[in-house]
Amino acid sequence: MHVFVTGGSGQTGPAVVAELVAAGHTVTGLARSDAAAARLESLGATPHRGSLDDLDSLRSGAAAADGVLHMAYGGDFSDLDDMMRRDRTAIEALGRPLEHSDKPLVVTSGTLVMPAGRETTEKDEPDGTGIAAFRIAGERACLAFAARGVRASVVRLAPTVHGPEDHGFIPMLIATARKTGVSAYVGDGANRWPAVHRLDAAVLFRLAVEKAPAGSVLHGAAESGVTLRSIAEVIARGLDLPTVSLAPDEAATHFVSPFMATAYGFDGPVSSSYTQELLGWSPAHPTLLEDLEHGDYLATPAT
Repeated sequence: MHVFVTGGSGQTGPAVVAELVAAGHTVTGLARSDAAAARLESLGATPHRGSLDDLDSLRSGAAAADGVLHMAYGGDFSDLDDMMRRDRTAIEALGRPLEHSDKPLVVTSGTLVMPAGRETTEKDEPDGTGIAAFRIAGERACLAFAARGVRASVVRLAPTVHGPEDHGFIPMLIATARKTGVSAYVGDGANRWPAVHRLDAAVLFRLAVEKAPAGSVLHGAAESGVTLRSIAEVIARGLDLPTVSLAPDEAATHFVSPFMATAYGFDGPVSSSYTQELLGWSPAHPTLLEDLEHGDYLATPAT
């Protein structure tokens, strides 16, 4: 299969491109810079110059492919309405060339769209007022193509997609611990975050492209919920720092931003049982805490 990929040179993207190529697929990747193009070429993909705002480049890339995998997401977090608009418009541009073809369109979202406080499943509705509600418009834009002859599906990734050279939520938590001298969590730290290793996520994306039924919503979570206190405790041991509990108002100034403080206090466990059964997905790589203990997260930063 010839797959057109956006976000192939980002954090999770290279693992996904490598997984697709290793499985025998041909990959063309959207590249907005020379560095991104070189990264894609090193992975065995063909660069396609353009950006999420260049709708002609998105349409032409999708039209020339047997399927589309959309992982890119960008913009200014101070303007969530614009981010939603850009993502929705990009998805619509990618999906239209696939109409009435039964070709796959796989779009990325996050499990943080789900309601807080209980373990939710792929069949539950996202929370339109929640912390990541800005991702819901993209989900809906994708799934609307299922009624127009496209094998459209959504992969909701866990908030931490961990593995070597991660630069997401967990490294930000570690950087804050180094800076402040304490490894912190919010309240009692019993709130839970789903997690998935990057290589397991890559397999899920490949399986979604290959065989996810139209209209599928999939959860990319190998672990349904890891407590933030357990994460903070592993970081504390690795850095030889104390742990500390913060009240929500203290967290708002302790962490990188009030948004990050809210995220670190979010209780959002999810199940991926349906996803695993539907696609035969069997996560096999280290857990988040194993990665924290034995990976590169707590190595001394280069100076």
